[in-house]
Amino acid sequence: MFQEMHSKGFQPDHITISSVLSAVGDIERFNIGIQVLCYVIKLGLLHCKFVISALIDMFGKCACAGDLMKAFEETNEELMDVGARNALLTALSRNGLLDVAMEVFERFRVRGRELNVVSWTSMIAGCSQNGKDIEALELFREMQSAGVKPNSVTIPCLLPACGNIAALVHGKAAHGFALRTGIIADVHVSSALVDMYAKCGRIHLSRLCFDRIPNKNSVCWNAIMGGYAMHGKANEAIDIFHLMQQKGHKPDFISFSCVLSACSQGGLTEQGWRFFNSMYEDYGIEAKMEHYSCMVNLLGRSGKLEEAYTMIKQMPFEPHACVWGALLSSCRLHNNIRLGKIAARNLFELEPNNPGNYILLSNIYASKAMWDEVDAVRDVMRSRGMKKNPGCSWIEIKNQVHMLLAGDKSNPQMTEIIEKLHKLSLEMKKAGYLPNTNLVLQDVDEQDKEQILCGHSEKLAVALGLLNTPPGSPLQIIKNLRICGDCHAVIKFISGFEGREIYVRDTNRFHHFKDGVCSCGDFW
Repeated sequence: MFQEMHSKGFQPDHITISSVLSAVGDIERFNIGIQVLCYVIKLGLLHCKFVISALIDMFGKCACAGDLMKAFEETNEELMDVGARNALLTALSRNGLLDVAMEVFERFRVRGRELNVVSWTSMIAGCSQNGKDIEALELFREMQSAGVKPNSVTIPCLLPACGNIAALVHGKAAHGFALRTGIIADVHVSSALVDMYAKCGRIHLSRLCFDRIPNKNSVCWNAIMGGYAMHGKANEAIDIFHLMQQKGHKPDFISFSCVLSACSQGGLTEQGWRFFNSMYEDYGIEAKMEHYSCMVNLLGRSGKLEEAYTMIKQMPFEPHACVWGALLSSCRLHNNIRLGKIAARNLFELEPNNPGNYILLSNIYASKAMWDEVDAVRDVMRSRGMKKNPGCSWIEIKNQVHMLLAGDKSNPQMTEIIEKLHKLSLEMKKAGYLPNTNLVLQDVDEQDKEQILCGHSEKLAVALGLLNTPPGSPLQIIKNLRICGDCHAVIKFISGFEGREIYVRDTNRFHHFKDGVCSCGDFW
C-alpha cells in the first residue's frame, strides 16, 4: 500500500511513515526498514518525535542492536518523547542488552526526563525475564516511591521475580495491591498469582487463587497444573487436566507439557505414555521437543534408560540439548556409564561451553571410583576455561533475600552458621544418622568429605534461617542445583528436630519437609 501510494505521487507524512515502520518491525524486514529510513531522511522527518519512536521500535523488533544504539546516540535527546524512551528501553531489553537498558533508564531519571508506568514496567519485566529478580523487586519499590502507580501489566511482570527467588512477602504485598486497586479481576494478574504462590511453595494458596478466577483461560489451567507438577502432586495435576476438559477448555501443547512433567515427578510411566500418545490421536497436537524431553525424563527417572534412549533415536527431528540433558541426568541418577557417555558426547557438540554436562559425566565416573576418567574430564574443562557453577541458595528473612554460595564464608554470620550445623550434626549422629559421604564425588578422605557436605548452600541457608527467625516459623529456600541426598536427609531431620516446616525448591521440584518427612517421598 505504501509503495502504491508513493508510485501515485502522494507524499507521506509522519503518521504514514510511523505506521509503515511499525509494520516493517512486525514482519522483521530490516532491509525494507533501511529503505524507509533513507526516505525519511530525504523528507526531513528525522526531527519528528513519532518517527523517531517508530524507528527505534523497528530496530528493536528487527533485532538490530547495533543500529538501535547508533540511532539513539545520534538522536537529540530533546526530540525523544516518553513513547520513544519506552520504545528504546523495551528494544534494548528484548535484544539482550538489559544492562545497557538499565543504564539508559537511570540516565533518563537523573536528567529528569519524563517516564511513565510503561517505562517502569518495561524495566521490571526485563529484570524478571533475565534473572535479575532482586533488581526487579527494588525497581518496583522505587517506582512506588517515585509516585508512579503500577497497573494490571506491572503486577504480572513483577510476580515472576517474586516466584523465582521465593520472595513470598513481596508476592503477598503485590497480591494485596491487586486486591486494593481492583486489578485482581484481570485474568493475567490472577494467573500470575497462581504461578507465584506455587513457586513460593504455597500450592494451597495457588489453588485458592485459581478457584476464585471467574473466567479461566488456558493460561490459568496450565499455571495450576504446572504448580502441582512442581510440587510432585501428579494425581492432582491429572485431575485438573480432566476438569479442564469437563469445563469445555481444550488442552494445548503447554497443558501436555505440564501433565507429562507431573507424571515424571510421580513416576507414573503408564499414564505418561497415555497422555503422550493421546496428544496427536485425540487432539491433533504434534509432540514438540519439550514433550519428548518430559518423556525421556519420565522413563529415565523410572530406570527405563534403554527405553528412553530408544525413544530419542526414533524422534522425528534431531533432539536438542534438553532431551540429551534429560537422559544424562537420568544416567547420573542410576550411574549408567555407557548411555551417559553417549548423552554427554551429543551434549558436548550441542553445548560445548556448558560446564554442567561435563560435571554430570565426571560425577558418573566418580560414582564408580573411575578417578582417571574424572581427571580427564576436568582437564578438558580447564583447557577450555570452564568452571563448575557453584551451588547457590536463596532465603528470604525479614523482607530481605539472602544468597549463600557453597563453601562461601563471606556471610557475616558464618561462624554462627557453622556452629549451628555442628550442633545439629551431633544431634543427628546421636539419632543414628551418618553423613552420606558417597555423595562427595571427590578423591579425598572421609573427614574432608564431611566438611564438604557441611558447606552445601542449602544447609547454610537453613542454618541462617534457624538463627534469624522465630521458633516454629517456616523456612523457604531456593536452590540453583538439584538437592543432594545428604542435604535431603539432613533437612528432613532438622524439620522434625526443630519443629519447622521447610520448603526447598531445587531445579527439579519442590520439597516440603515437615515432621521429619518430605513430600517427595524420597523420589526426586
